[in-house]
Amino acid sequence: MSVDLKRSLKKYTPFFIQAQKDNLNEADTVQRLIKVFEEVFGYDLMTDISREAHMKNKFVDIALKVDGVVRLLVEVKAAGETLRDRHIEQAQNYASNNNYKWVLLTNSVVWNLYHLTFEEGIESELVFSVDLLEDNAFNANADKLGIIHKQAIKKGELEDYWERSTALGPKQLAKALFNESTLGLIRREIRKQSGVLIDIEDLADSIYSMLTQDNKVQIGPLKVRKRKVRKQEGPEGTKPVEEASGSKESPSEA
Repeated sequence: MSVDLKRSLKKYTPFFIQAQKDNLNEADTVQRLIKVFEEVFGYDLMTDISREAHMKNKFVDIALKVDGVVRLLVEVKAAGETLRDRHIEQAQNYASNNNYKWVLLTNSVVWNLYHLTFEEGIESELVFSVDLLEDNAFNANADKLGIIHKQAIKKGELEDYWERSTALGPKQLAKALFNESTLGLIRREIRKQSGVLIDIEDLADSIYSMLTQDNKVQIGPLKVRKRKVRKQEGPEGTKPVEEASGSKESPSEA
């Protein structure tokens, strides 16, 4: 369970709002955020918070440490500036040289948390975006930000959150949904209810068309994953054997 930040975070929200109205510059925004990371997120000013981590004449605004190890890089923009994904490029380069997985981009009002991977180049994925000016979502947003509290990171809650969000993300769900075995189960249920036998490819196209455009972009082109077949030697020679779980369709359903 992430740390409850609602009361302490609400104390600073009016200052964030005023900073946005005044278009507070980046340096002053950094200064205020350092106090917030100390007072709200539990980081020790003397040992856990580093200013302007340096690499090849470039800087990352803030590095947050847990037990002496950098766990989160923070890229800060002026309070009135609109955040863009490209704003984390500098932090990405620093992170890739040090194998840091997490970057937070914020203007003190909007907080975007990114997870980085370095297997084939540098890839970043937005884990969540929180806007503290959304009054009706303040509690939910405070809960999300609770996972970057020092104690939450220390307990592994940040990594746990990433694993859960990945498992329930569009890409992973698409792999499970657009699988021949899963589509076969849906196909049989449709036939049971309507008496109509649907082609699996048509079924996949229909489900795909129901998704939002944003989900389609994340998933990519529709691809039905076929059930794997392994070969097994028997008395009558080599026969294919299905590896996927679930029963086969009866001849009447074929």
